[in-house]
Amino acid sequence: MNITEVKVFPVEEGGRLKAYATIVFDDCFIIRDLKVIEGDKSLFVSMPSRRRKDGSFRDIVHPLNSETRSMVEEKIVEEYNKIEIGQPGHVEQVEHIENL
Repeated sequence: MNITEVKVFPVEEGGRLKAYATIVFDDCFIIRDLKVIEGDKSLFVSMPSRRRKDGSFRDIVHPLNSETRSMVEEKIVEEYNKIEIGQPGHVEQVEHIENL
């Protein structure tokens, strides 16, 4: 399985939440509402989740192994960093996802 597109939406509210992200696998499977969060030591990616009746949160989707989690996190954080420092390259990826 390959990550074919990443789209990052920076949040300007401040706080630990830095952005939301959308990721596409093999040009045929999309996951929305991942979160880029500033941790104590570095950025990390939180999977989409929803609140349960007891008030706790449970991931809606998540990787089943650490290799896939690392791959997803690296790609999303890489794209977030490109946007934050203004590197070219993320605009083309944004346009492709919007066409899905």
